[in-house]
Amino acid sequence: MAKVTYIETGGAEHQVDVANGRSVMEGAKRYTIPGIEGDCGGACACATCHVYVEDGWFERLPQAEELEQQMLDFAFDVQPNSRLSCQIKVDDSLDGLVVRIPPRQY
Repeated sequence: MAKVTYIETGGAEHQVDVANGRSVMEGAKRYTIPGIEGDCGGACACATCHVYVEDGWFERLPQAEELEQQMLDFAFDVQPNSRLSCQIKVDDSLDGLVVRIPPRQY
């Protein structure tokens, strides 16, 4: 299990425990974190779970696969540290992960 901190655009922080094997998106949905919609349920078929991964964490994640990179083309205000939270699988090495939620998901 890992503690993941989700930071809303306005600065509100939500620190929750996400079980190993679950995605960062599933953690957000379980705790109803505002701003992460996950319309496709984690199938990497939309971009409504877009997040910005905080410095120091982005480099520790596995590189985004081609499908995720293509789906990010549909996300709002993509940055170099953008990822789809449905594609970030949690394990103990991600304890303390911090992600920021963009102002909108489209």
